[in-house]
Amino acid sequence: MAFSPERQGMSEALPLNPATLQAMADFPRQLEQFYDAIPEGHRDWTPLSWDGCPSETFSARGQICHVRDIEIDGYHVRLQRTLTEANPLLESLDGYVLEKERNYAGADAREALAAFRAARVKTMAILSGVTPQQLDRTAEFEGYGALTLRSLVHYLCSHDQQHLAGLQWLLGKIDAARA
Repeated sequence: MAFSPERQGMSEALPLNPATLQAMADFPRQLEQFYDAIPEGHRDWTPLSWDGCPSETFSARGQICHVRDIEIDGYHVRLQRTLTEANPLLESLDGYVLEKERNYAGADAREALAAFRAARVKTMAILSGVTPQQLDRTAEFEGYGALTLRSLVHYLCSHDQQHLAGLQWLLGKIDAARA
């Protein structure tokens, strides 16, 4: 049955948006392509000003490491807890603390990309087994408030898009600095 405004608020469970799932499945390829577009000598470069940056303020290498860590230590844990616990409190991770603790500047970006790709396969496998009813399971996400599993999936997809935009933004800053 199709969604209609008249049915809003009723308990009919809806599946995940196919466009969201497609964007998430395609993200590892796009992430690698955008990272590869960053000139070799600029992969750890940072601008003098981060004004207007649409993502966290990481270098290109840092963006890759951050996405990997948030997928594994953030979203895998959040998805599993929301699926198995009654209304859990989901921790928000400080990406800048992770950057320091895990030495993003010294990381191998190709290894980080491979680890992220494998982690996204796991994420998609988790989601492929979720029923529409499970998507309505609730949690409290630190810094975001109450949500459903479906909400959490949308936040993950949004996080992906922010980091693609962050890499594009860095490409623009790199080009402007060369001018």
